[in-house]
Amino acid sequence: MSGLAKYLLQNGFEVSGSDINDSKYVQKVKALGAKIHIGHDENNVPDDCVVVASTAIRDNNPEIQKAKSLGLTIWHRSDLLAEISQSEEYFIGFSGTHGKTTTSGLCSYVLEKANLKPSYVVGGTIPELETNANAAHDKIFIAELDESDGTIVKYSPNLVVVNNLEPDHLDFYKNGLESILETFETFLSNMRQNGIILANTDNEGVKRLVKYFSETPLAHNAKFVTYSIGGNTDYCAKNIVYGEDFTTFDVLYKGEIQTNLKICLKGVHNVYNSLAVWASLHLSGVDMGKVNPHFATFTGMGRRFQKVGEFNGISIYDDYAHHPTEIKATLSSSKSFKNRNVIAVFQPHRYTRLQNLWNEFMGAFSDVNKVVVTDVYAASETPIDGVNSAAFTSELKEKIDIPCTHLTGSIQEVAQKLFPTLNPGDVVIGLGAGTITNLGKELLELSKERVKVGN
Repeated sequence: MSGLAKYLLQNGFEVSGSDINDSKYVQKVKALGAKIHIGHDENNVPDDCVVVASTAIRDNNPEIQKAKSLGLTIWHRSDLLAEISQSEEYFIGFSGTHGKTTTSGLCSYVLEKANLKPSYVVGGTIPELETNANAAHDKIFIAELDESDGTIVKYSPNLVVVNNLEPDHLDFYKNGLESILETFETFLSNMRQNGIILANTDNEGVKRLVKYFSETPLAHNAKFVTYSIGGNTDYCAKNIVYGEDFTTFDVLYKGEIQTNLKICLKGVHNVYNSLAVWASLHLSGVDMGKVNPHFATFTGMGRRFQKVGEFNGISIYDDYAHHPTEIKATLSSSKSFKNRNVIAVFQPHRYTRLQNLWNEFMGAFSDVNKVVVTDVYAASETPIDGVNSAAFTSELKEKIDIPCTHLTGSIQEVAQKLFPTLNPGDVVIGLGAGTITNLGKELLELSKERVKVGN
């Protein structure tokens, strides 16, 4: 929402809004001239405006009710993003169950660093650029396209990257992957004339999508272009070398080496992410010589294996991973911590996700020395009988040969219980989409308190 507000403000629109808490996002939008209220109140709504709301805002919200009583236009955030994208000359969208924020952020970053003036609205703060949106109105517009609530069908890109497709958001997609595939079939039928679908065919869900359209002609003369690691695809990554500080790999197009790409992001999933971005820009006619060097300086999006603090030789990382595949990918990156004790602190996000992916979560934890499970972050959901962190931890202990502990209470209380068990050299990785992001801050505060009392 803050990215959309920034884009509008840069285009001269008058923007006001509200949030339940003050935050760095609120302050940045305020600095650009927006009028922001803390707390939702019907008096916050101007008499003549378009009201834009996220999925998190319910019909009983006082501002929504006031807007309805005034007969104002009410848009979902996806309606605004779709409207913005239609006004842009060339639209690259990044989609899929995982990797949307990293790929859209990386794409925006390398274009910015190459001074190619992209416009973008992405789902996280881009490092160095310290923003999640820009309205440059040059050739390329980049956006992260969220599939979680089905609104992805509203967009019509020139080029879309489909990173992967797996069962997720099962509160909305009742038939799991089948429902997700149906939504993507509709979405891809809305491509602009001569559109391109850049598809990761190493992923089974994406492979099924490609197969479906091999039998069903795409609208508007759109076509599939494929990418993979080491496969017989249009674009592929080969000769991958995982170093302690950098990963390098050859990028091939139609079997011919185009460049040896250097990235500082960890893990095989970031080889896929970087390859997808490189291929999308190559297909868009960008001068790759200008952007290639900047892949090596992209340090990752906020909350993506982000180092948030260090004290007494203990390193704290924060990661948004809340799906089993994402957790596996993040924890595989921890292999680079040689001879260090790695502790994964997992906050399950939503009861429905924990219930529907219970068995997949059981197999998500490896490459660490200890797993700590916090209470479920409900995200406004009602608890489900028998689906809780105590039961999950109990079963996890039986399934994996790694010590597992359930720590109850708020993240502040979890930090207080975890802190005395930490030793110099430990690496703590917080995992989840909820309040687990505050774990690093709480642990750092406890370390300062210990210094104050002379311990």
